[in-house]
Parts: sequence; C-alpha cells; structure tokens
Amino acid sequence: MVNELNQLASGAAACYLCGAGGALVLAERCRSNTPLRTVICPKCGLVWSDPLPHNPRDFYEDDYRVSYKGTYSPKPKHILRAANVALSRHEKIRRLLAKKMRVLDIGSGGGEFAYLLKTLGHDVQGIEPNKGYADYSIREYGLNVRVGFVQDVAPPEKNFELITIWHVLEHTENPFEVLLKLHELLQPEGMLVIEVPNIEATCQSPQSTFHEAHLFNFNPATLRKMTEKAGFVFVELSLSPDGGNITIMVQKKSAAHPEPLDLAIPGNAQKIIGIVRNHTPLRHYLTAHPYARLLRRIRQSLIEKRSAGSFSGGKALLDRLYLPLGRAARGGQ
Repeated sequence: MVNELNQLASGAAACYLCGAGGALVLAERCRSNTPLRTVICPKCGLVWSDPLPHNPRDFYEDDYRVSYKGTYSPKPKHILRAANVALSRHEKIRRLLAKKMRVLDIGSGGGEFAYLLKTLGHDVQGIEPNKGYADYSIREYGLNVRVGFVQDVAPPEKNFELITIWHVLEHTENPFEVLLKLHELLQPEGMLVIEVPNIEATCQSPQSTFHEAHLFNFNPATLRKMTEKAGFVFVELSLSPDGGNITIMVQKKSAAHPEPLDLAIPGNAQKIIGIVRNHTPLRHYLTAHPYARLLRRIRQSLIEKRSAGSFSGGKALLDRLYLPLGRAARGGQ
C-alpha cells in the first residue's frame, strides 16, 4: 500500500495547510481495494486524497448515507448507536455547558446529539447536507436544522457561543476554508470542538486506513496547526482510548486574521509515514485491537437487536436515554 518516500505525486495540488508543493504518494488504494491516491505533504505532514475521488457536495447530499448506512433516513439501530455516541460526546464537552448556550452542530446527521443539547436547555441549530437525515431530525425531534453545507451559511445576528463538528472536517473539500467559516460564525471567545479520525491510529486494519469518504487525514500536529492558522487559540487535545480519534477544543481569537505562522512541522511527515509503513497486517493481528473490536461489535449488535424489538420511535428512545441528564440539568426536578 505504501510507496517509497522519494516518489513524488505528479500533478498534486499544493498543500492545503502550509502551501508547499512536492507532495509524496503515501498510498494508491483504499479500503475497498479500488484506486485512491493518497498523498502527504513533506513539509507539514497533512494527508489528503489527490485527486478528489468524487464531488463532495453531490456525494454527501445524495450518496454518503446510503453508501455507509444502507438507508436514506436512520434505522432504529442507527438511532440507538448515535444516541450512545451523543452521550459520550456530551461527557467530553460537559464542562463547556455550564449555562444555556447558542450551539451549532455541524453535520448533525439524524439529530441525536443536537436533541440531547436541546433536552438540556440549550438553543441548538444543526446543519446536515443529507436531506433524508435532516428531515427526519426536524420531523421527529422538532430540531432547527438547515439542509446544506456550513460553507454556505450566512452569519446570524447573534453568533454562536459553541460550535461542534464531529467527524465532518475530514469529509470537506477544503478544511481550512471550513475553519475560517466557523471562526466567522462564532462570537468572540467562542469555543469550537472538532473530532476527526487519527491518521496515526493502528486500531483499525491496515487495509482500512484510507477510504474515499475521508478526503483529508489529520494527526494531532496538523489538526492543531490548521486551527491556529484559521485564527483559533489551542485549549485542549485528547485521543480516544484506542487512539482512533482526535478531539480538539479551541477558542476564537478576537482578530479574524491571525499573525503569520510558521506552518512547517519538522519531522511530522516522516513520523506519519513510519507509522503507516509499519502498520502491517501481521503486526496488527498480533495486537489485541482486532479482537477487542470484534467483541465490541458483537456486544453492540446484541444490544441493538434487543432494543430494536421495543422501538416505538426515535424520540421515545432518546427521551428514555436522555431523561437522567435532563433531570440533572434542571436540578433534579
């Protein structure tokens, strides 16, 4: 999968982070074993698909949910799974939610996380490109969700105090431009929470490292540098227990355009290349990761089948899961 370090990616775009040319080929196939050229910037270590394998706007409006979920609107098992993910995400940001806030959730999907924040008393808006999922969240949960892309949103009269963008930035055609837009939509000192997959992760099979839905791949260094370039101040960064995801919290600077930065990240590209190169099938299956993942999936499937049998609608399911948090937010009433 991985090419020699001296193989230049002919015709590759300049780096979306540091602007350098001379990208190197990192991989040539994706997890479905179809052609997908993935390149890495030798100056900063940003990784992206070049050329883009699809038109991102068309893909995420029409094809993405069907391709990866097998449905145009969420099924009971998807709702339950997303609800549990929403609870874990709330745990990550709960210290930011000390009062009623104006929150924007980018890529709100079926609405499970946005509905949780609404249950807790926050003024929540969502943006979701897939009409089927967006319409479901509006109809089922009464959410304020716009169908479309954040790049097209005009700033509201009162900007947001908090923006969350969970596993969306890697899907965009230009993540730096998206971050600039989020900077514009936040009020001064507003907080931005981003979560993306970690290109350094070895918890997944080596054959699954690259796929056509993830147009960009970050590690902690490139994600932090790109947010700084867009005008944010670093607050906190953490990895998921298996190392598969990066969560970063940043704060908006008062100035829309930050001071010039040194965008080079010495040694970062070599670090990423080494990790990808050494993540072989043999080494992977000699670790606990594949077997722990299999057990989690079996357990999750059993729970979902049991819960789906008593499914009476998405709202009823979420209300049952979120009720304890809602009571706590209201002081135990």
